[in-house]
Amino acid sequence: MVSGSTSNASATPLRWQTLLFVGLSLSIGWGIRGNYGHQWGAALPGALAAMAAVLISKRDDWVRRIAYFGVFGAAGWAIGACMAYMVLIAYTHSGHSGSVLYGFYCLFVVGFLWGAVGGMGTALPAYLSREKLSQFVVPFIILFIAWWAENQFEAHFIDTVPKWHKHSPMDWFDTDWMSALLTIILIPLRGIIRRKLDWAERLIIACAAGWWIGFLILKVGLHVSMAPNKSESWVGNLGLTIALFVYLWRTGVRGAVLSGAITGVLGGAAFALAVLFKLTEIKSGLDTNWHSVLEQSYGFMNGVALAVAFIPLFKRAPIAVDEPAVPGFYNGFMVAFLMLLLTYLNMWKQVTDWTDSKAIKPQMYFLTTAGWFDLFYFLLAATFIWLIRSHLRKPIALVPQSALGKAQLLFLALNWWMIIANFMKALVSFDKVRLITEGTIFVNGLLVSLMCLLWANETHEQRVLQSAGYEPLLRRAWAFGALLFAVVPVVCWAGVRAMYGDQFAGYAGHHYRFGPKAKPTGE
Repeated sequence: MVSGSTSNASATPLRWQTLLFVGLSLSIGWGIRGNYGHQWGAALPGALAAMAAVLISKRDDWVRRIAYFGVFGAAGWAIGACMAYMVLIAYTHSGHSGSVLYGFYCLFVVGFLWGAVGGMGTALPAYLSREKLSQFVVPFIILFIAWWAENQFEAHFIDTVPKWHKHSPMDWFDTDWMSALLTIILIPLRGIIRRKLDWAERLIIACAAGWWIGFLILKVGLHVSMAPNKSESWVGNLGLTIALFVYLWRTGVRGAVLSGAITGVLGGAAFALAVLFKLTEIKSGLDTNWHSVLEQSYGFMNGVALAVAFIPLFKRAPIAVDEPAVPGFYNGFMVAFLMLLLTYLNMWKQVTDWTDSKAIKPQMYFLTTAGWFDLFYFLLAATFIWLIRSHLRKPIALVPQSALGKAQLLFLALNWWMIIANFMKALVSFDKVRLITEGTIFVNGLLVSLMCLLWANETHEQRVLQSAGYEPLLRRAWAFGALLFAVVPVVCWAGVRAMYGDQFAGYAGHHYRFGPKAKPTGE
């Protein structure tokens, strides 16, 4: 770690650098997420953006816990990936005036929910002691095993029987109700066994309870539907988001509340504007992977939103407390989560691409291709964990001694691991339209590598604004958010109507929320 002056000028990163570094980092992850999908795909941009914000912050206390930021950023941004949004985008392409306006407003809501939880999750390591952060590890492991078992059960006993699955209570409005139910059962059960609930466990229970309250009131009770016949997970996410805001506010973690509010309102506007940007480019007549353009531009805007949320935290967040000390296992777990679990749970999906394209045979010797992939990844994981364990006992010379060097290495390793993996996924069926995806991701990967090594090249002992409060900034964020919600969808609607009128824009399915072509609920 390089020590330096603690003056405000030297210790505060330039704002445009922060916006660009964090924005491009999240854009890379979001572009890759489009190829892998779902929660684990969305965890990658959350991890990369969180680590980029830490590296550019110049705060040595944050840099020392960069793996925690990566994991909590991944968890925060992953939660929103259960919400359906493709049909909402299709509404904006439909050419039907009411459906277009409705689609943009719904995209704002989904973008807000996604960004708010992502912003709060990313900010938690800036405000919690390492002891409190470590309290999440065992619950995370318990929930991961439970959710994995649930997915295996559905894959083997539900999804294989289409007629049963269609009418099964497991498919309750296509939501993650079972995951929320397992959470609200298992975490309190652990508390009963231990005869206490940690701060982290109470937060997890509050989120699961909020999910159920939102789902039962809005969907089951009032029959509210954003997109008929599609996933209604957004109602649970709304309840979860409100519960998280309330819990963090009441427990004094108000900087994370501010981060969630800013990232949420800007993320909501970003989703609507990114779709407008896509529709504007489609009008050019060029033929390319326009959905990837949408994903990467939306990812960049989300990254900028997170950077805007973190800039006031650079000076306001208290010095991170690492006492009482926790076993080195916890830090090793965070690194292994990012480098092994996060990468594996995305990369295993590409085995199907390899076999479907006949680039690799589905069976080789005594194992399937998926079996060989699992075996080799297990050997890789065992080697990696062995090295982590050895490094905790006696530092390995290859690993940098400084906290900053370790942080840069972790960011670059995860970044390029997944860029290469993403290229391997696309390579077997590569086409010219893939250049807008894999080519842009590669170039952006080079840029963020330069930023990581040249801009994030020093840290400082931070001077914190002890008297700085969050309430004034929070009031401004909510007021600005209300203005954006009122204006941005209307501007997007007006732009699309001016370009397309009643014409279907293409590059999306035919979906209408209103009018004679709208499908009724249940069809």
